[in-house]
Formats: sequence, structure tokens, C-alpha cells
Amino acid sequence: MDSVLVDQVRRRLTERGDEPTPATVAAALQAEHRLLGTHHVLAIVDRLRDETHGAGVLAPLLQIPGVTDVLVNGASDVFIDRGRGVERRPVAFADEADVRRLAQRLAAHAGRRLDDASPWVDARLPDGTRVHAVLSPLARPGTTISLRVPARRRFSLADLEAAGSVSGPFADTLRELIAARVAFLVTGGTGSGKTTVLAALLGEVPPDERVVLVEDASELRPDHPHVVGLEARPANVEGAGLVTVRDLVRQALRMRPDRLVVGEVRGAEVVDLLAALNTGHEGGCGTVHANSPAALPARLEALGVAAGLSRAAVHSQMAAGVKVVVHVARDPRRAGQRVVQQVAVLQSDGDGWVRVTPALTRSTDGDDVEGAGIADLRQTVDAAT
Repeated sequence: MDSVLVDQVRRRLTERGDEPTPATVAAALQAEHRLLGTHHVLAIVDRLRDETHGAGVLAPLLQIPGVTDVLVNGASDVFIDRGRGVERRPVAFADEADVRRLAQRLAAHAGRRLDDASPWVDARLPDGTRVHAVLSPLARPGTTISLRVPARRRFSLADLEAAGSVSGPFADTLRELIAARVAFLVTGGTGSGKTTVLAALLGEVPPDERVVLVEDASELRPDHPHVVGLEARPANVEGAGLVTVRDLVRQALRMRPDRLVVGEVRGAEVVDLLAALNTGHEGGCGTVHANSPAALPARLEALGVAAGLSRAAVHSQMAAGVKVVVHVARDPRRAGQRVVQQVAVLQSDGDGWVRVTPALTRSTDGDDVEGAGIADLRQTVDAAT
């Protein structure tokens, strides 16, 4: 599509205050002494409507089946991720100003401000899409936009098992953990599938239990009949109205949860979550960014110490409250497919520090290998049952 012609039509409509419709676009084209067929007129209408109300040139990418992320690095580099790693797409913006306009429009749709005085934004659009943007020149090679697409369907544990993301022995073990109300955390890197796995596990929670979700940005959509979601809120342009995840964890504890779930533990809320898991709230869970199960204690230690707990207190509460870690990762042998890679148990050593012992590991050939922690895992399940 001729971007110059689109710009001319856009300018004509703006001057007249008209919405992009077939009639107004045809009139604008006539004013520019251009006569186009119906197909081209409708294409311009769709383009301008996407620019006004949607994601512009990115809109078709968001509709591709399986897409979880759309990434823009300046005007000429656009990528998608549909579970096989990032893929470059033959989509480009007219220039840097075009990218900037889209980023600002998306921010405005989310009720947020994006300009030189506030050059980045992290928000959720009305349709559930999460948008993050950083303006140039802070970002190179130009304004960046990251769109996280909400799941279009709910995946059950059986679905993940059928897709090969979870093997049979892993699935059986995870069902036992849920049934026994064992507290656990799901770990993994960005885009590894932590939220998908956690939502699938919450779908295994008995229907007569009340699940309360606390999230920074609402992403979890478990297939369960009794779910209450609480979502954090940033401060407005005046600096008022801030609601943190930690605020919501405290509120959730007063809502009679059978399962308290923190969508992503990444700040001071770790203090309240650990406290909750040590005061009778069984079966609690959440996700944490960590490179491996063995890295979880150090990660929680860093978060807890930054929130004011001593190192010893973090490890003490961790050992008493969190029993199991479920690690997810991308499998390079299967085109980057997201898989449950390991289930491990957390235990306190003789010095009072938490150590992680693998119980069940997915090997490089796809088989499941039992580790030293398998007996402790079974003992944990039996004790909880």
C-alpha cells in the first residue's frame, strides 16, 4: 500500500474531522485526484481504522494462531513469537515517527501517558493485550514496542500432556501435588511458559475451592469455576492511585482463599506470600523468574532482603512454606517448544539454608529421570495428604 497516499488521505480526514469510512476515504481520494477501485479503498479504510482503534500494521500479526508476542525494534524490525523462538516478519513502518505514533496511541488506549517526559509505559489494553514501549532515543535502533498477547484458549494439564510439553510421569506428579495442597512455585525465564503451566495446574484444583489470584497484569485464566482476580494499578499522572501487588496480597488474605496465587513474585510481595504460606494458607503458589530450580533460593533471598527481611529469615520461611519448585524452559531439540523440565524439592540443610534437590528431570533424550529428591517428594505428598 502506498504510504504517501495513505498519509494524504489521513491528513484530509483529520482536517475535516471525519472517521475513516468507505465514503469519506473515497471523497478524500477524489480530492487528491486519485481514483481507486473498491478493493483499494477498503484496504485504506482498514489501515486507517487499525491506526485509530487498533494496533495498526501489527494488527494482522496479533491474529496469527499461536502468537504470544509481537516485538518491534524501530521502524524496520518486527518479530513474532509463536512458541518456536522469535521470527522476523515482512512488516515495516513508514519511519520512526510512525512507530512513535502507534506506541503513544496504544498507551492512550490503556489510559497511560507516553511522551518525552514519561518515555516508557507498561500497561494492559482493554482486550487484555499487555503493551510495553520505550521511546527513542532511550531505545535503539528506535522506539520499541512489545505486545504480549493473552491466551486465546485455556490449556488444561491434559492439553499440555497431549502436546508433549508435559510427560505422563510429570503430569501424574503435578496432579498429586495439587490434590495434596502442596505449596509450590513455577520458575523459568521470560516467555518460557510459566503462566500457561500455572494456569493449567490451577485447573486441577477441586471445584469446591476458592482461588484468589493476585497479579501485576492480569494474565492467568485458569479453567476453574471459582476464581477471583486482583490486579495491581500504577499511579496516575498526578502520582496518586498506586496499588501494588503487595497491597493486594494483604487484601487477598482477608478474602477466604483456599488457594492464594501470586501471578509473578518479583518484589516486596514475597514477604507477605512467605508469611501466608507459613500461617495456614496451604496450596499457595506463584511464578518466579529464575534460570533453574537451584537458583530459586538465591532469587527469593534477593527479593526478601531488599524488602527488609534478613537472609536467615527468608530461608527459614522458605523452608517451612515452599515445598516444591516446578521449572519450565524451552526445549532446543523441539524447535523451542515450552516444556516442564524439572520438579524439585526444597529442603533446609544443617546450616539453615535452603537447598534444592531434583526429584524428576526431563533428560536430553526426552525420558524422565528420577533424582535424589524423588523419595522426599513422595514423602512430602504423603505427609500433606
